[in-house]
Amino acid sequence: MFSVKQLFHALLDVFLPPLCHICHSFIPNAGRLHICQTCRDSLPLVSSPLCPVCGIPFIGTGGDHRCSACLRNPPHFDAARAHFLYEGPIRDLIHSFKYNRKTHLRNPLALLALEGMNLFLADKNLHLIVPVPLHRSRLQQRGFNQAVLLGKTISRQLSLPITPNALIRSRPTEPQIDLTAAQRRVNVKGAFTVSKPDQVVGKRILLLDDVMTTGSTMDECAKELKKAGADVVIAATIARTAQT
Repeated sequence: MFSVKQLFHALLDVFLPPLCHICHSFIPNAGRLHICQTCRDSLPLVSSPLCPVCGIPFIGTGGDHRCSACLRNPPHFDAARAHFLYEGPIRDLIHSFKYNRKTHLRNPLALLALEGMNLFLADKNLHLIVPVPLHRSRLQQRGFNQAVLLGKTISRQLSLPITPNALIRSRPTEPQIDLTAAQRRVNVKGAFTVSKPDQVVGKRILLLDDVMTTGSTMDECAKELKKAGADVVIAATIARTAQT
């Protein structure tokens, strides 16, 4: 005898069959991810050897070691990690999420990233999640902050509170995509303000965004959080570029 819930889901599978977000093939028992195992196995992962500070992966073999950028100019965050390389299907999913308003993709992106970063985050004793903010003009244009949506999913999974307004983008900045590393640092310098210092003083913070390239945005955010009294800032993104 089918329960009402089982019957409901069976009817959903008939009229709205669960399809893989990447290859669009039918997936029985798709769960929350809606990504088939074949596509999951093909996703580009960040793996060792990598920089233990900024998390950038190195080509070749050997142990983890600090990259030249972190040796020259140590960032203000204590460590940064991403589970995926920003290429192929992951880049396409994030692009659809951010620019095509497919906000339902926040769950598979956040859950997949957590699978790879759970071990890294487990011993960090984090207190709260702070999403990288958008300026109000960009927020009005896009309609949502992707870091906040991802953060809400991660908040539920890690049982951590999220404070979307503790850090604000106090001035608009140019899109970073076509800027050099030096230009990116200048672009975001002084662009963030901690609006609620009482929420971050003495806290161990998970600073969250969707993609990390040079790390300049995360570094500037971490600098302001540390100035406001944050104890530790761990930067996490769904994906990162392989080179800066």
